[in-house]
Amino acid sequence: MRGVVFTGDRTLELMDFPDPEPGPEEVVLAIRASGMCGSDLKFYRPPAGAAFKALGLRDTGEPIIAGHEPAGEVVAVGRDVDPRMARIGMRAMVYHYDGCHACPSCRTGWWQMCENGPVTYGLNGHGGHAPYMKVPARTLVALPEELSFATGAAISCGTGTAYQALVRAEVSARDTVAVFGQGPVGLSATQLAAAMGAQVIAVDISGERVERALEFGAVHAIDASVADPVEAIMALTGGRGVSKAFDTSGVAAGRLGAVRSCGKWATACFVGEGGDVTFNVSPDIMRKQLTIMGSWTFSNVGQAECTQFIANHGIEVDRLFTDRWTIEEADAAYRDFDQQLGGKAVFI
Repeated sequence: MRGVVFTGDRTLELMDFPDPEPGPEEVVLAIRASGMCGSDLKFYRPPAGAAFKALGLRDTGEPIIAGHEPAGEVVAVGRDVDPRMARIGMRAMVYHYDGCHACPSCRTGWWQMCENGPVTYGLNGHGGHAPYMKVPARTLVALPEELSFATGAAISCGTGTAYQALVRAEVSARDTVAVFGQGPVGLSATQLAAAMGAQVIAVDISGERVERALEFGAVHAIDASVADPVEAIMALTGGRGVSKAFDTSGVAAGRLGAVRSCGKWATACFVGEGGDVTFNVSPDIMRKQLTIMGSWTFSNVGQAECTQFIANHGIEVDRLFTDRWTIEEADAAYRDFDQQLGGKAVFI
């Protein structure tokens, strides 16, 4: 089979790999959808190996198949796999981390925080940008029949990340929520928060993304390229500010806007990775009794809960996708995705 390998400096190669065979506790998935994520660009854009160094990870130099948002169908099962965990024909996503399963983080389902060093599929373990993917059976999360494989791919990272942040911040119908950044994660947060009953105010610097946010359940959407979003939010809330704010952009302006748009006793949650931000502590945080928290991806339990929430509420996650590609089109797909002008992209 051929899989996508990032070779550095905005280049990739379709390399040949042996078709995978499962070990005793492993399964092989036929990949039906593999999402493209903004975090992939951290490995696509820089020189080969630079991203590993920046993250403090060891680069073995071996080619690794990219893609950490896989969904597909089980086509081979190892001899020791419990049939309650995996079976031929099962529709499944992959929880894209694995760990030691002995440390406290692993034992509570937070394998990406493994104290002995996690495997991240698509980073230091082969990912889903290929026809087949071999993983331990324990990493599978069932995908209900009513959800598409593309929806499963979205849940496997971006949409799951948004859901976990909303749950950790305890969003409910009592809340007015601001979401800064309307890329795939932010748009998912808007869609899910609206389904939870919250009044959502969406913010982005792209007029196109602002318009999409209204289609995804935002009550108000602010184009931060033409208006001060904090002033606009204060006007919309009668000067009170929002009760929950999320930054999914990962840039200083978005984070600062999330903090400053909050009212008294509110919560600001940072979801987008990267960068720095500076606050004026007394008025921005202390005198509002503000809670600031970070939320990084999700647990395997959280992925399953997100999946069930989407199925139960009939949420149209597939609408996130603006671009669908085949693996053979990977070079063009990532050149297009690198522009970060559209919505979410997926290999089908």
